[in-house]
Amino acid sequence: MTYGTAKARFADWGVDTEAAIASLLKIPISVHCWQGDDVRGFEAKSGTSGGGIQATGNHPGRARTPDELRADLEFSYGLLPGKHRLNLHACYLDTDESPDRDAIEYRHFAPWVDWAKEQGLGLDFNPTFFAHAKADDNLTLSHPDQGIRAFWVEHGRRSREIAAKMGAALGSPVVNNIWVPDGYKDTPVDRMAARQRLDASLDAMLATPHDHLRDAVESKLFGIGVEACTVGSHEFYLGYAIRKQILLCLDMGHFHPTENIADKLSAVALSVPELLLHVSRPMRWDSDHVILQNDDILQMAQELVFAGLLDKTHIGLDFFDATISRTAAWVIGVRNMQKALLRAHLLPQARLKAVEAAGDFTARLVLTEELRDLPFAAVWEEVCLRASLPTGPALLGALETYQRGVADRR
Repeated sequence: MTYGTAKARFADWGVDTEAAIASLLKIPISVHCWQGDDVRGFEAKSGTSGGGIQATGNHPGRARTPDELRADLEFSYGLLPGKHRLNLHACYLDTDESPDRDAIEYRHFAPWVDWAKEQGLGLDFNPTFFAHAKADDNLTLSHPDQGIRAFWVEHGRRSREIAAKMGAALGSPVVNNIWVPDGYKDTPVDRMAARQRLDASLDAMLATPHDHLRDAVESKLFGIGVEACTVGSHEFYLGYAIRKQILLCLDMGHFHPTENIADKLSAVALSVPELLLHVSRPMRWDSDHVILQNDDILQMAQELVFAGLLDKTHIGLDFFDATISRTAAWVIGVRNMQKALLRAHLLPQARLKAVEAAGDFTARLVLTEELRDLPFAAVWEEVCLRASLPTGPALLGALETYQRGVADRR
């Protein structure tokens, strides 16, 4: 089907495809750097990942240096319509020095800022509270040892300073997302003490306000090694974010498999200033697969559009699959997120809301099912055509050609 025909079909429903395309291209997706090297980072590690973080597979071509990672990212961004962001973890410093986590400084990440300026990208940031000897027991900010807590508070404080300087340099606020692996493998007897220590550590870490910075806190249901209790649970961070009026991060892989993230968006948006999404595809539990155009993603995108939450929501990806081409994983993931957002913009929102408000649930069901048959793909192909980007077999060819070259060189 041609775009002109599809445009007419959508017009019959009162939908302006040109407006939908324009809206889509304004939405940046924050691409997670850790898919490119299997969450290894570029520092001398002295600990295990912890908290359930594990990348499986050994596909050839993993990035081994900051330059290789940036080259992979440039290729991937080149296959995406629109302008996007890069989400860096603190373990991805680019320096000949070997600072410990409590001694990192802005200069250790300056090459990333210079590169982002060249590419016209925004940056986001994350302190790294795992893969370190002082996190091997899955306790950091809630650790009973005050010295270990102080080490991680300082790491978080420095991460916020670095993020704020990145935001100032790029003229775009940086979202600094805080996730810690803290928890217990077996049932604790004093959950309150652990959560009080986490609360106090967060207060100390966030004490200094910064411009060009948006702080976020991220919960988790459980992970390997913390099956019995996660200190930073959803309820803990929901309360903390509301009290402190900071961002709440909702990671699609960090809840029970039957929980619907789309349903949570409007509920929490009433109480926090902004939201951060980590878009992933859990299988069984937090296994972080590349996202598909499944119901979870489509419903989440529709809720963002229909609830008017795009202006207060930061969308980032969070998956790591080492069984497939890492650049293909980025491209597929971002494109699927964009396709879901485009589909949401191509729905007759006013008409659907009107029949629901009138209590006509039969019409709501009929309309939502009939709308599935609209030619969304033709509009997406037009988006890519205007940006001179491949789709279908041509996309697969581009991805495979790059992957072959990477595998040969690395």
